[in-house]
Amino acid sequence: MAEPLSGPAEGQPLLELREVMRRLRAECPWKAGQTHRSLARYLLEEAHETLEALDTGDAEHLREELGDLLLQVYFHAAIAEETGTFDVDDVARGITEKMVRRNPHVFGEDAGREGQPADAAAVNEAWEAIKATEKSRSAVTDGLPPTLPALLYADKVLDRLARQGTAVPTPGDDLGDRLLALVAEARAEGRDPEQALRDAVRRLPGVTPADPAT
Repeated sequence: MAEPLSGPAEGQPLLELREVMRRLRAECPWKAGQTHRSLARYLLEEAHETLEALDTGDAEHLREELGDLLLQVYFHAAIAEETGTFDVDDVARGITEKMVRRNPHVFGEDAGREGQPADAAAVNEAWEAIKATEKSRSAVTDGLPPTLPALLYADKVLDRLARQGTAVPTPGDDLGDRLLALVAEARAEGRDPEQALRDAVRRLPGVTPADPAT
């Protein structure tokens, strides 16, 4: 199995951030008083601000917002570390193992050989097949956060139904049915309905447009 790339100088800023977070938890009264639950709103805010930076196409803004989002990961990991639950190394180790496991076309023993996924669509299908063996579901919505934006939630449900071979009823005249039909249309065109709607809103008069190059 191929090993992830690494270098002698890589990771030092991340180690520094870990120590900064530990010190802040020890010496800053506000940060010492936070919990996973109290930080939930900030995680959501930072995720949305990162998305905004993506839409505007401002690379410097994106770098900054990714840093703010990364801080939330380290903040939660620092809290968990204090109780012996897990630490940021466990977080990184877990996602690394998942990426290696779910990308056998890159890291597996047969990587690069004939029969491996040849394009992005085939890679995605293989990913979903591996994921399905790891997680059992009793309902199509299992594991989907109900707080996802409605268009994204609908997109994911339709994807799972399609993988099950379940036919989606023809939409009626209800507004929700028509919106669902548009999500299905976007899926058929290979488009992200959530992103398409954000882009359309940005094209309205008086709204700051996204960088067309992004």
